[in-house]
Amino acid sequence: MPFRARSSLPTVLVAGGAGFLGSHLCERLIAEGYRVHCIDSLYTGRIENLNGLLREPRFSFSEEDVRSTNDLPQASQIYNLACAASPPHYQQDPLYTVTTSTVGTLRLLELARDWGARLLQASTSEVYGDPEEHPQCESYFGNVNPIGPRACYDEGKRVAETLCFDFLRQKRADARVARIFNTYGPRMRPDDGRIVSNLITQGLSGQPMTIYGSGKQSRSFCYVSDLIEGLFRLMEVEAQPPGPVNLGNPEEFTILELAVAVQRLLGCSNAIEHLPPVEDDPRRRCPDITRGRELLAWEPRVPLHQGLPPTVAWFRKALAEERAARQASVAAGQA
Repeated sequence: MPFRARSSLPTVLVAGGAGFLGSHLCERLIAEGYRVHCIDSLYTGRIENLNGLLREPRFSFSEEDVRSTNDLPQASQIYNLACAASPPHYQQDPLYTVTTSTVGTLRLLELARDWGARLLQASTSEVYGDPEEHPQCESYFGNVNPIGPRACYDEGKRVAETLCFDFLRQKRADARVARIFNTYGPRMRPDDGRIVSNLITQGLSGQPMTIYGSGKQSRSFCYVSDLIEGLFRLMEVEAQPPGPVNLGNPEEFTILELAVAVQRLLGCSNAIEHLPPVEDDPRRRCPDITRGRELLAWEPRVPLHQGLPPTVAWFRKALAEERAARQASVAAGQA
């Protein structure tokens, strides 16, 4: 994508911009010359993720709940990444999760309508549930338990997609939907609760590496820079996509294979501990990215063996900082 002159670029609103993906997206937009206003409730996002941007004159931040935003600077593009994405976090307050996806998306669509802005909704591969089709293409309707413990996230995102396409059909807003598959990289939270962060933090801490179920269930792992490239291209493409667009890495690994790869990278021999399977945990998850290739000329470039080392380096640094902060707190309490 060609770089555009700063003077010609309007403001972009990024909801959920202090999170793992959102902070990387904000950096990419600033690098492209855009002005960026980031909003985040800081429920799972962290202001530390934006440290590299807070002194940038084209960047601004406000702590806001996407469900009740007001007095925002008008934008020509809106990225909606607002919603906890890991099971421990989104299950902690399921009503907050489902209303963030539904009420929050409706609020941003209304802003897009009022401003004449283009909106990109960050949806998820979780809309496919425990899929009976493999790999999953965008035309697959999914196999989702609507009353299970993951439903607050899965069904919230499905309703958000419905809202986007209803606005689009009624010509009330230009909306695009990205279905994001497992993404990893620097700035994931150590307590994220997903498999990549779990295995790395356990490996670095000398704990048993826990796997739910047999470990034969599969996932595809997309490095964060590849995912951000896909989001950027989906927003920028002029042709209206015919529907949602899968963004993920189609290279498939079992959870056991991932655990072994982390062990080798860390040079550790931590035991692998199997725990009972998680309810509604998908057995296989892998995207068909034909639409992304054809529409966006996009596909992932970073294989797992190249993306894991910088991710491990990030977690090593984050865990060291956490230990130092705890020690300083103890020392201060004893003073």
